[in-house]
Amino acid sequence: MDDSGDSGHPQQPGAGGEGPGTGPDKDKPRRPAEPGGGLLMGRPFGVPVYVAPSWFVVAALITWVFGGQLDRVLPELGGARYLVALFFAIAFYASVLVHELAHTVAALRYKLPVRRIQLQFFGGVSEIEKETETPGREFVLAFVGPLLSLVLGGLFFIPLQFVEAGTVPGVLLAGLMISNLIVAAFNLLPGLPLDGGRMLRAVVWKITGKPMSGTVAAAWVGRGLAIAVFVGLPLLTHTGALGNATEDISGFETVTDALLAAILAAIIWTGAGNSLRTARLREHLPDLRARTLTRRAVPVESATPLSEALRRANEAGARALVVVDGQGAPKGVVREAAIAGVPEHRRPWVPVSGLAQDLTDGMRVSAELAGEALLDRLKATPATEYLVVEDTGEIYGVLSTTDVERAFIKAMARPSA
Repeated sequence: MDDSGDSGHPQQPGAGGEGPGTGPDKDKPRRPAEPGGGLLMGRPFGVPVYVAPSWFVVAALITWVFGGQLDRVLPELGGARYLVALFFAIAFYASVLVHELAHTVAALRYKLPVRRIQLQFFGGVSEIEKETETPGREFVLAFVGPLLSLVLGGLFFIPLQFVEAGTVPGVLLAGLMISNLIVAAFNLLPGLPLDGGRMLRAVVWKITGKPMSGTVAAAWVGRGLAIAVFVGLPLLTHTGALGNATEDISGFETVTDALLAAILAAIIWTGAGNSLRTARLREHLPDLRARTLTRRAVPVESATPLSEALRRANEAGARALVVVDGQGAPKGVVREAAIAGVPEHRRPWVPVSGLAQDLTDGMRVSAELAGEALLDRLKATPATEYLVVEDTGEIYGVLSTTDVERAFIKAMARPSA
């Protein structure tokens, strides 16, 4: 199953840890952290491709099931049928990778960053980090995946006409053709998190002019699909509607079909819910503004005792301290956690310089930043406090990640418009 989309949505900046500027390597630029997610297989188009540990489970399951089918079609293979079945499992997931690369290429074409591609238990996922700007682009971005699966099905059909039926090449080509057609058809179902759900979202978005309305509609259709899969898949198998003889259905196969349906339904239901939460997050992101979240700060020189600095802050009605040099240029931000760790009787003897976090370029935040741009800036340089400055370079105040998280939770708790 494909689950391409905004899985890599912005996350809340963490308040834990002291971030950069507290160790011997504080002046060295930080390399972006690898997204991880399993075994790194390569970087097509600069996007890392990972194979999740769960893939090995499903690869073994496909090998076992397909190997059993081969035993009925090609009994002369003997134990070698499992090698053929393993090759089929790998080739099938290579087709899934092509499906995901279609999403990735389209996203990069629209200048949308792709965090990673991950092959996992029920297919693959392309983690696209930003929302498309128009419903038309959303529709294209979703449709290219199933389209490539349909194209692959056709490409496997062509050589199938030139090989003998009942041979290893014939069975493999037929299996890959059918599996790609199934992937395309399944992903075209009109419910999130499937590609068809994103296409439905784009259509409703276009009609209503509201992306949130499209997400709500496609997510609820997705939940309906989850229920249909949970109830309908075992029923179709048990009644022989899928072409299987009912007298050949064993109790083990009935339980296996029910378990598979439950897992598929859970994935679709969960994905639909996640899509709703992500949409609500993006809807409320503009509420996060550096200017409105910033604490008023008092500038103090490095030798100033903490008790004196706090007295000045109380008189000014400020809630933060910025360490400046003799010319008033900011050098560091006094950490709130460090202040709380100093007993009151020692504060007259502790200079603020010992409690300050040295400023790096990444810790200077423009007062005009808001929404996703603000969160991206905070994620790029993790810290507990940031110096907020005007475009002129003048100190505006201090932004605490605690305040950002509190505002984030409050915004998410409000009902959608």
